[in-house]
Amino acid sequence: MVCDEMNVAFLERSILDDPDLYDEYWERIPVVLVDERVLEFWRINPERLRGALS
Repeated sequence: MVCDEMNVAFLERSILDDPDLYDEYWERIPVVLVDERVLEFWRINPERLRGALS
């Protein structure tokens, strides 16, 4: 929703398709990374995401 509002592309990946992602993030789903850094996990704050993307 936030990415659509801001016209920002995103990539959605499943940890089930990548063992390395599974090992790193299995207990923090969902997780959002911005510029390869964890921004949010468990609950996504739209305002914080907007700030990180602007």
